[in-house]
Amino acid sequence: MLFPTLTMPSNFTILTTAASLATSVILIRSVAADLIPSQIQDYFSSSFRNFFNRLSSQLTIIIEEFDGLTLNQMFDAANVYVGAKGTILAPRTIKVSKLDKDEELSVTLYKNQEIIDLFRGINLTWVLHTSSIRNISESKSNNKSTRTEIRFFDLSFHKKNRDVVLKDYLPHVLERAKEIKEERKAVRLHTVDYNGTDYWSSVALKHPASFDTMIMEQEKKKMLMEDLDQFLKRKDYYRKVGKAWKRGYLLYGPPGTGKSSLVAAMANYLKFDVYDLDLREVQCNSDLRRLLIGTGNKSILVIEDIDCNVGLPNRETGERTMNGDDDKITLSGLLNFIDGLWTSCGDERIVVFTTNHKERLDPALLRPGRMDIHIEMSYCKYGGFKTMASNYIGKEDHQLFGVIERLMKEVQATPAEIAGELMKTDKPGLALEGVIKFLENKKQQQNIISS
Repeated sequence: MLFPTLTMPSNFTILTTAASLATSVILIRSVAADLIPSQIQDYFSSSFRNFFNRLSSQLTIIIEEFDGLTLNQMFDAANVYVGAKGTILAPRTIKVSKLDKDEELSVTLYKNQEIIDLFRGINLTWVLHTSSIRNISESKSNNKSTRTEIRFFDLSFHKKNRDVVLKDYLPHVLERAKEIKEERKAVRLHTVDYNGTDYWSSVALKHPASFDTMIMEQEKKKMLMEDLDQFLKRKDYYRKVGKAWKRGYLLYGPPGTGKSSLVAAMANYLKFDVYDLDLREVQCNSDLRRLLIGTGNKSILVIEDIDCNVGLPNRETGERTMNGDDDKITLSGLLNFIDGLWTSCGDERIVVFTTNHKERLDPALLRPGRMDIHIEMSYCKYGGFKTMASNYIGKEDHQLFGVIERLMKEVQATPAEIAGELMKTDKPGLALEGVIKFLENKKQQQNIISS
């Protein structure tokens, strides 16, 4: 029996045919993209995806950027979380940006890029998609920008892990995104600006103070840090007892003892913005309320030199803290400012008052609920000096330390004064000799005054 002879096509013919087919597919897709509305394209794309999802063991969760007109917090968290993963898992393309309020670069996933995350042995695949929005009219009167695309995440995983993902993984993403934002956040210092639109202007707070470098007694420092940590954890407790989530501190002591530096250390420790309020710039009680409402959550409101900032009468002695008959801020206005109804306007707020003369303050200001913790900032002790010597001149011990220890038991010197002497030269021996000479001069002055 005879069989027909089969002739195999040449390699050139195969390549030519493949190229022709590829060109035809590209042409068809290009024509379809031009002629078929994007809504219909999205519909068929979604339909095909849903069809194959039903045949697959995979389950896909869609997380859209907006829920109506409201930003979807889950999308925002996923964008931060997946972007942070992108720096480790290295997809082909990532998006990098830098916001003024952030300390570090922000990395996010670029569209159609895939990230595979691992959670409790479960593989989870994240993909960022975009869908165009067309023929949307924009009202010129509202002066708002119109979105031209919708962004959404596909989160895919095995169907059997549905409950773990919904109950554990997504809450984990929300919490981790919150931590990442706090790590990136740059602490800012806000000051009153009546020429602006919101009464506050701000700059980045670059103060390097920390609890490690603060010249304080260790017991006092430990107490303050523990109190701050406990404050952060008690959101539910404050709500349960019907109190605003805030805490008040009074820092008192002579000038130069580190009150302002301690505020900076607290801000850096908590990653809280600082709002510096000079009451002399405030016109009246209503301005005071308006300024407070303009402060944000997770903030430290600082009122320095409360004893001489405004003419508030002491209700027990009848004396005023300064000659201020024309002052428009009243004591009752200030008390409402500290713990009145305004405190329900925000969460995680700390109010810090500083004064050189605690005895001049009205007892109504000092009670718990307004100034919960009173911290005395005292003169420099020998232990504080050793910390400063380590920080400023890199010496933890020296043959001159004994002389300085003896003098510091006889002479009162502020941390600012000691720091000033240590900073005069880079040579440790000369710096310590300068401290000794300064303390001896102070001792002579004290002896002259006492005699």
